[in-house]
Amino acid sequence: MERLLMDKLLQWKNSTYRKPLILKGVRQVGKTWILKEFGRRYYENTAYFNFDENMEYKQFFETTKEVDRILQNLMLASGQKILPEKTLIIFDEVQDCPNVINAMKYFCENAPEYHIVCAGSLLGIALAKPSSFPVGKVNFMQIDPMTFTEFLLANGDENLVSYLNSINIIEPIPDAFYNPLYEKLKMYYVTGGMPEPVLMWTKERDVEAMQEALSGIINAYERDFAKHPDISEFPKISMIWKSIPSQLARENKKFIYKVVKEGARAREYEDALQWLVDARLVHKVYRSTAPGLPISAYDDLSAFKIYLVDVGLLRRLAQLAPTAFGEGNRLFTEFRGALSENYVLQTLVTQFEVMPRYWSQNNPPYEVDFIIQRENDIFPVEVKAELNTKSRSLKKYVDLFGDKIKLRIRFSMDNLKLNDDVLNIPLFMADQTDRLIGMALKQYKG
Repeated sequence: MERLLMDKLLQWKNSTYRKPLILKGVRQVGKTWILKEFGRRYYENTAYFNFDENMEYKQFFETTKEVDRILQNLMLASGQKILPEKTLIIFDEVQDCPNVINAMKYFCENAPEYHIVCAGSLLGIALAKPSSFPVGKVNFMQIDPMTFTEFLLANGDENLVSYLNSINIIEPIPDAFYNPLYEKLKMYYVTGGMPEPVLMWTKERDVEAMQEALSGIINAYERDFAKHPDISEFPKISMIWKSIPSQLARENKKFIYKVVKEGARAREYEDALQWLVDARLVHKVYRSTAPGLPISAYDDLSAFKIYLVDVGLLRRLAQLAPTAFGEGNRLFTEFRGALSENYVLQTLVTQFEVMPRYWSQNNPPYEVDFIIQRENDIFPVEVKAELNTKSRSLKKYVDLFGDKIKLRIRFSMDNLKLNDDVLNIPLFMADQTDRLIGMALKQYKG
């Protein structure tokens, strides 16, 4: 299955300023596969070292900081060949190996001719710890679940991807493309973007195996909760995790601790929630009070929403059966459009450097689902899972902050169009958001 991250890895390989690379990503998102495939395609050979399977390799980093000695010991112990410039060296499952991470400083300074990538399923947790870290001596890259575009490629729909990439003007999409894209998007809501469930559907068309694969991933994540250094946090992490479908099923999707447990207080559960955020199993979206820069300066830290890393995992965790695929638009509208919101956030996170926010006010109630920062502009975003696309909240937002807003964005089941300053993006084009905003700004300005 083709991953679009491969292009970024190739840029890293060819960069004059290349440093050892740290690839972050949740368990079973495809880190090991893409690194081995990258090595197979673009290097003479790959030297792979897994510090979970071969814990004794850690000792080589504890006794010396000398790069040549470390590599010599690794080659002798594993029988693998390592050549400067010609070998991709993969250090996998390094989240529990601070000496390995710290050694990247010496590889960067003393042996830049070696191409090294470190990966691990809980690296976000490890890097959040206040420990010795090679600041400025490594490059970072994030691998997220497969996008809808990658799902289409895996499903053999290269023609649809080519069509979407060829669009260079904001105008309605012909039914010949529009209808199949919406049907494929429903299936993406069912499978999500984790490679194994996608494989079970796109290659085997096996719904039961796809369901089991999703359950297996969820079980693996729940076992990881026990890796919190304070074992008393384990049940709290688990309770927050299992409460997410209920949180998103509410009209007001603001995270409320009492949904986790009656009488729960923020100070009791905030460390457990932060663990999930650091592990990137969930995305935390703060409420923004105004469209200013930097966007973080206007965060209301007491109000936030929580979304899962993957829409398919959310569907499985919510125990929504795959049969909803055949029930009209139910997947888009189920539990107040939570799947659609999660899907949109999932794709916005991959396109924009700054984590999206949201905006709301009470009396009367208004809520804009997401606020995104693109370059130095702020754009309000609304997600409409139903055919009703009246955007009261978007209008209110512009009434309040109109002089700062160049364009309003709405994701819905309507066709691609630009009505004055409202850009309507069909849900299946969410991967194209950044590019479409650029096109719309030129058209609207023109």
